[in-house]
Amino acid sequence: MKIFGVNRARSTVHNWVHKADLQPDSGRSPDHVAVDETVIRLNDEQYWLYAAVDPETNDLLYTKLETTTTKVLAHSFLTELAEKHDVDDAVFLVDSSYSLHDACHRHGFDFRYEKHGNQNAVERVFREIKRQTISFSNCFSNAEAEAAGDWIRSFSFAWNQLI
Repeated sequence: MKIFGVNRARSTVHNWVHKADLQPDSGRSPDHVAVDETVIRLNDEQYWLYAAVDPETNDLLYTKLETTTTKVLAHSFLTELAEKHDVDDAVFLVDSSYSLHDACHRHGFDFRYEKHGNQNAVERVFREIKRQTISFSNCFSNAEAEAAGDWIRSFSFAWNQLI
């Protein structure tokens, strides 16, 4: 905000972002969706960040932070993704995650294993999230899971605006 000549405390900006409840736009209809999961540290605990990216635009379609990774949570993630976007005809690009393979199969989604290529779209986003949190030692220090989830959703919104 300093670029625009606005001087505000970090806590003020944090409160604005939290109140704005920024979310990536809904209603997209991508041809392909790259999905993946990665570990995010909150203090001394680890959480799993699920993310879906449109590899054609690199836009984040949906993110969700969970305490663990299971087939049930992966299924829930894809259910919520399908509620936000028209992904019934999309090809899902999945790495070796058994839980995401199972969830795609249970939803009847067309999916294929892809370790490189378009699957790298979600890996690029994960690298940027981790790069952005490096000042916290790659960890959200002193943050609750809800606050970290809010930050990730806000990051998703900003990411989509800047790409």
